[in-house]
Amino acid sequence: MSNIHQLHAKGKQNNILAEEKRLDEASDWIAKLDRGLDQDEKSSLQTWLVLSPLNLEVLFEVAKIWDKMDELSRLSDLFPQRTVTQKKLPKWIGAMAASVIFAITIGFYQSGINFSSFGQSEQSSVVVKQMNYQTDVGESNTINLPDNSKIILNTNSFVQIRYTTTARIIELHRGEIHIDVAHDKNRPLSVIASGKVIQAVGTSFNVEVRNELVELIVTAGKVLVAEKHNIIADMGFMDIDALATRLPRSSMAISKGEKVELDLTGKVIEKIIKLDPIDVAASLSWRHGNLIFRGESLADAMAEISRYTDITFELSDDERLKKVQVAGVFKTGDVKGLLEVLSNNFNISYEKVSRDKIILKYTG
Repeated sequence: MSNIHQLHAKGKQNNILAEEKRLDEASDWIAKLDRGLDQDEKSSLQTWLVLSPLNLEVLFEVAKIWDKMDELSRLSDLFPQRTVTQKKLPKWIGAMAASVIFAITIGFYQSGINFSSFGQSEQSSVVVKQMNYQTDVGESNTINLPDNSKIILNTNSFVQIRYTTTARIIELHRGEIHIDVAHDKNRPLSVIASGKVIQAVGTSFNVEVRNELVELIVTAGKVLVAEKHNIIADMGFMDIDALATRLPRSSMAISKGEKVELDLTGKVIEKIIKLDPIDVAASLSWRHGNLIFRGESLADAMAEISRYTDITFELSDDERLKKVQVAGVFKTGDVKGLLEVLSNNFNISYEKVSRDKIILKYTG
């Protein structure tokens, strides 16, 4: 618990230690509830609850944070037979509860977890779950999130996920994701990508971070888009409370079958583009391990293919190569199959000049 001790005044150290012990015990009981309590444990829990009215209050607080109230309701006969005063516990107790449970369940989540937000401010929205996920070049990964949302990471992608009791936040640091958002009107889901905030209550959309833009394609429902600096205070850390409410209705709205390229330079007017279903399927074919091209230039096709391999493709200085348009289905990462197709169907040969560099030449 040392990572959050700075939230408390030194003169209250004894009380803090007592509360930490109470939270440890309450968190341990919540963890045991997941596997079920035997008769001896039920008796021990009942004894612990009558020792102090605060025990029951803290147990409720931890259960609420981790959505375990249903489990507690089934054990209501163990609670002291009196009316419990549901007073608001201090914010730091909620933070400690989240930290304790998080430590218990850390084995279920990937690495990269930190508690930096606790030391910055007494936020009313406590980060109760934080997870980092990433893929290497050529890899993809499907993740089922705690709220039943599903996220698919494309090649060379990295996301940081924070869940609180009032907000769901996914920060896309690089790469591309597709997410099916579980409906929860009281807890919006926000994807943050290069200063843009893309928010939904329950829908599906695809986000890709590029050098000078963020591409957004909506595959179901509707999402809202705003600038991050308009809703997040510039305080050196993420203001989670700012993302716990819906974006204003005046925000840019993107609906199913539409795409927008969100400009990062401030030089381009952002336009919403209506896509044909086949265009959407082609853009998202990577989710099934394929790349579908429908007449893209050879240079653009090779740039997309290069995302899925460590090999760099270079076009020789030949004007004829610039006129080649590519149409077909390619398996991501299948360099050998790609070169065969280019040779057999497009009259393009290749020269492997190093382990990770191939030059393409026109032979037609």
